[in-house]
Amino acid sequence: MRRRLTSGGWVAVATTAMVIGSSLTAYGAYYDIYGNISQENIDTDAFGDRPTKVDGAVNIMVIGSDVRTGDNANYGTAEGERPDTLVIAHLSPERNGATLVNLPRDSLVALPDCPATETKPGQSAHTGMIGEAMNNGGVQCLWKTVEQLTGVHIDHFVSVDFTGFKGMVDSLGGVDMCIPTDLKDEKAKLDLKAGQQTLNGEQSLAYVRSRYAQGDGSDLGRIERQQEFMGAMLRKVTSGDILSSPTTLYDFLGSVTNSITTDDGLTVDTMADIAIAMREADMSNIRFITVPNGPAPQDPNRIAWTEPDASQLFQAIAEDADLSGGEEESSGGSAKKEEEPEESAPAVEPSQVAVEVVNGTGVSGLASEVATALGAEGFQVVGTGNPMDAVPEQTTVYYGTGQEAHAQTLADALQTATITENPALGTTVQLVLAGDWNGVKGASSGELPESAKGTTAEKPANACG
Repeated sequence: MRRRLTSGGWVAVATTAMVIGSSLTAYGAYYDIYGNISQENIDTDAFGDRPTKVDGAVNIMVIGSDVRTGDNANYGTAEGERPDTLVIAHLSPERNGATLVNLPRDSLVALPDCPATETKPGQSAHTGMIGEAMNNGGVQCLWKTVEQLTGVHIDHFVSVDFTGFKGMVDSLGGVDMCIPTDLKDEKAKLDLKAGQQTLNGEQSLAYVRSRYAQGDGSDLGRIERQQEFMGAMLRKVTSGDILSSPTTLYDFLGSVTNSITTDDGLTVDTMADIAIAMREADMSNIRFITVPNGPAPQDPNRIAWTEPDASQLFQAIAEDADLSGGEEESSGGSAKKEEEPEESAPAVEPSQVAVEVVNGTGVSGLASEVATALGAEGFQVVGTGNPMDAVPEQTTVYYGTGQEAHAQTLADALQTATITENPALGTTVQLVLAGDWNGVKGASSGELPESAKGTTAEKPANACG
C-alpha cells in the first residue's frame, strides 16, 4: 500500500533534494536510495490538449493526501484520499531558483471530467473543492485538474507521509524556529513554549499541522507557517554539514525516499539532471507564494482564486518568467515610456464575459495557454477543448443571441479575431483558434501582481532576537 501523507515539509525536501541530490553519486548511494521510492504510472496522453512545456524549467506537483493508514493512523481518521497540501514547485535552473505555489485545499474550482479507475469512482465536470479530484479519480485526475486550472505544464509529482517527514527532520538534527508565543493544540499534538528553539521531528510535525492554536485558525494561516518552516528547513540543509557528511546526507535522503511516491517518469537520471542544474540555487531566489484568493461568493467558508491576479501568476510560472518583481530601477535619466492613447471603456467588462477556448490550430497546449492569458486579462474562462466541427479559416469569436457586446469585448482583447453569431450558443461565447492566431494583446508582462509577491527562503527578521 502506498503511503501518501504530508505536513507540507516535502515542499522543502523537493527543493533541497534537487539542490543536493547530485552529491549522492560521489557517495555511491544514488541507486540504492532511489530503489526505496514507490512509483505510479500517469497517462498524461489521456489529458488531451496540455499546456506547452518550457525547455529547462521543471514543474513538480507536490501532493500530500489525507489518508491515515499504517504508521500514520496515530494522527486520526479520515475518509477518502484528498490532498492536505497541494503545491506547484517550479524549478528554474536558468534563473537559479525555484517558486513554490500553494493551492489551498479549501479552493472551490471548476473540476474536469475524469474516468473511473479500479479503485476510484471517477467524476463528471462540476464545481467543487480542488481535493475532490484526487478522491474521485486519483493522482491522474488531480494532475489533469491542476494543469487545466493553471495552464502550467506539470512534469512530475511527489508525495510524502507524516512518519517520513518526522524522520527527515530528525536526520537533520532538528530545525531551528522562533516560536513567538506559547502554543498548545491537542488536536495536532502541539505543546511548545515561546522562544528560539530546535524542533525535533514530532514537534515539527505538530507545528506545521496545527491550525487552531495559531493565528486565525484558517488554512491560509497554516500555509504561511508551513512556508516559514520550509524556509528554515532549506537553510538548515544548505548551511550545515549535511552536504559534507556522507552519513548525514545518506540518512536525510534515506528518510525522503522511504516515504515518498512519484510518477515513474521521475527516474534517477532525471533527478540527477535537475539536481545538477539546481545545485547553485540561492535562498533569495527560492520564493513561496499562495495563489491570490478571497472568500468564495457561494460559500464564504471556502476560497475562490482572485482574478486576474491568479492567472497572471500562473502565466508567469507557465512561461518561466522572471519573478524577481522587476525591482531594479534605473537611477536618473531613464527614458519615459511613450504614452499610449486611452481606449474607450468596453460596453461589457471582461469579468462579465464567459469564454470557452477551442484549439483549432493543431498546436498542442495552445488552448490552455490562451485560457491562462485571457484569465490574466480578467475574462472568465469556463473551459477549453478541441473543435467538434470544421475550423474556420480565421480565429473567430462565436456568440449567442444578445451576446454580441460580450463577443466584441473579447475580440477587442485579441490581436486578430472576427465575430460571428451562432444562435445555438447560450451566454458563453466561444473562441475558436485558427491558423491566423496571433495572441492576446495584453498578455505576458512577466510581472507579478502585489497579491502574488510571496516571500523567499532567506532568513526573515528574527522575532526572538
